[in-house]
Amino acid sequence: MVFRIYVEKRPGFDIQAEQLRTELTDILGVTSLTGLRMLNRYDVEGIDDRLFAAATPTVFSEPPVDLTYETLPADDGATVFAVEYLPGQFDQRADSASECIQLISQGERPAVRTATVYMLRGALSASDVESIKRYVINPVEAREASLKSVTTLHTTAPTPSDVEVLTDFTALDDAGLSRLIKERGLAMDLADARFCQRHFTDEGREPTITEIKVIDTYWSDHCRHTTFGTELDEVAIDDAAVREAFDRYLAMRRELGRENRPVCLMDMATIGAKWLASKGRLTGLDESEEINACTVKITVDVDGHDEDWLFLFKNETHNHPTEIEPFGGAATCIGGCIRDPLSGRSYVYQAMRVTGAGDPTVPVDTTLEGKLPQRKIVTTAAQGYSSYGNQIGLATGEVHEIYHPGYVAKRMEVGAVVAATPADHVRRMPVI
Repeated sequence: MVFRIYVEKRPGFDIQAEQLRTELTDILGVTSLTGLRMLNRYDVEGIDDRLFAAATPTVFSEPPVDLTYETLPADDGATVFAVEYLPGQFDQRADSASECIQLISQGERPAVRTATVYMLRGALSASDVESIKRYVINPVEAREASLKSVTTLHTTAPTPSDVEVLTDFTALDDAGLSRLIKERGLAMDLADARFCQRHFTDEGREPTITEIKVIDTYWSDHCRHTTFGTELDEVAIDDAAVREAFDRYLAMRRELGRENRPVCLMDMATIGAKWLASKGRLTGLDESEEINACTVKITVDVDGHDEDWLFLFKNETHNHPTEIEPFGGAATCIGGCIRDPLSGRSYVYQAMRVTGAGDPTVPVDTTLEGKLPQRKIVTTAAQGYSSYGNQIGLATGEVHEIYHPGYVAKRMEVGAVVAATPADHVRRMPVI
């Protein structure tokens, strides 16, 4: 049996619904929208009536601020639709509810599925409703959900067919490779496809689509940092301070004998440490076979006694993930920063966030085709970053967002953390 309940904030506490209504009227321009209600829908399977009743005022709702309904409340004339996460997408609300129910029952974890129900009031045209749906549904992570009841939450995965082999891949000309990239939605460019083609030609076989998509994933801008690795053929700089820094970078390249390497952002970011190491000025750097975050040896005064400690730094960019999935992209940006010093047995205690976006106040209808509105990215990314940091109790001491037209093409999302641990808490052992 599947239990269903709807939860809505009481008037005065429905801040999220009021905020969205304001965005839809002022930013999206749907002036005929006169009211909006938002309800969280929970479907639960694997519990009995008694446990469901116990979970309603403790897990699904907070009685002082929430209203609960067994069926969708009637609202004459309202346009109603629901939104749920795509299969396989992590649903934090559902996961937390399932875990909390298990804490109450001390039994098996039930299956929980959630959706957000939107109830729109006003003389809305079909195009108004479609505009609102496009604004609230990011197709990368969510879809419109059915309003019908369900009999089970368990889904049966279809038996996978044989993996497709891309016949004649090694014989494709440039036009054929370009068509393949477009038809398969690949992130690689023509030069990447040619490289793959040469590889499989040398192996004397055709690749499977799985092989091509795995390569495509690991060569994406997120994993391979193609933006940072892009060779810069011509560099024009107007700012004197930036010009001076770039000239110093070129001088370091000459001094280190790296002039035959491509000039790129990644080389600029890493050359400073290489130069300092060549001068013997990185004596405090902790080097080992296991390097997850930059680690520096320091001496710390602990209650009047000097102790050997390790000081760790880590930063990460999640530009593309945050561009297409703002909440998850920004959350895992700071999460990735946290993970590496944490795996170095240290305590992560401070963070910084630096981001770049286009003007979030521009009308939504000026958004580039295929992209999310800048306001949507800015606000949802902030929520994602805060969500991850707050859940582990990490303090972010600096948040700086840059607004510039250059970030319309792609957002910048940078997270950074610092961590520390007593040196004797870390053991270096040979890999067996």
